[in-house]
Amino acid sequence: MTRPELQAPPEIFYNDTEARKYTTSSRIIEIQAKISERALELLNLPNDGVPRLLLDIGCGSGLSGETLSENGHHWIGFDISQSMLDVALDREVEGDLLLSDMGQGVGLRPSVIDGAISISAIQWLCYADNSSHEPVARLKAFFGSLYRCLTRGARAVLQLYSENMNQSEMIMKAAMRAGFAGGVVVDFPHSTKARKAYLVLTCGPASMQTSLPKGKAEDGESCSDDDESDDDDEQTVGIYDRHRPAKRSKIAKMGKGKGKGKAWVLKKKNQMRNKGYSVPPDTKYTARKRKDRF
Repeated sequence: MTRPELQAPPEIFYNDTEARKYTTSSRIIEIQAKISERALELLNLPNDGVPRLLLDIGCGSGLSGETLSENGHHWIGFDISQSMLDVALDREVEGDLLLSDMGQGVGLRPSVIDGAISISAIQWLCYADNSSHEPVARLKAFFGSLYRCLTRGARAVLQLYSENMNQSEMIMKAAMRAGFAGGVVVDFPHSTKARKAYLVLTCGPASMQTSLPKGKAEDGESCSDDDESDDDDEQTVGIYDRHRPAKRSKIAKMGKGKGKGKAWVLKKKNQMRNKGYSVPPDTKYTARKRKDRF
């Protein structure tokens, strides 16, 4: 079966007909409920009875949002498909809905979201639907804005179906460069159909309290250490280092503090003269370094 991502952009693929067919399928409803429960479990929210404000990325018709409501949390969902959101409104879901493209960033205030989940949506960012779409730039905009809107120490659990290893690496690299710490948790790694991958990210540097949980095996229990030592394609947990590129200082751009130099100044003055500008004549004081004090 051809992947939806290869057939059309999400706002076109999920039209009125496809949106209602998706939402009325008992099989999809069951799968969405199980994945959403697992994502909420991986969020590892405090069990203190206090409702949290969560973000549902690519909420669709609100199937995953219902799981959040059933667990007593408030949520904001956004999706690029108007048809999906119309179905969610008809179903009277409890969350707030936004029509938005996650590739253009998450337009929320900084540090207001206590956690984020996404079910089968992030992989859409790896496809260029038109000439203006650049997957790397869209992933950067998404993860950068998601990092800003999460509270310190909050988690984002993103379940995805990547087409190949290159897509997984591109997504993880973008998340790490945005400042997240975390990795991939895989449930049922030895199953072809039941295998599910979750990108578990923490807003901030990694610590002992933010260690990743183990993936689930076919019997529903956590995978053993033997499972985690298998090949990379069947690992239940993959941990990646947080990486944010260092900002370049102005001094570094100028050549590690050496300055432009007299030759550079004379060259620029000649270029300006050739263009017809009025330039002061060259003297022994040209490009001379001023003293620190008079």
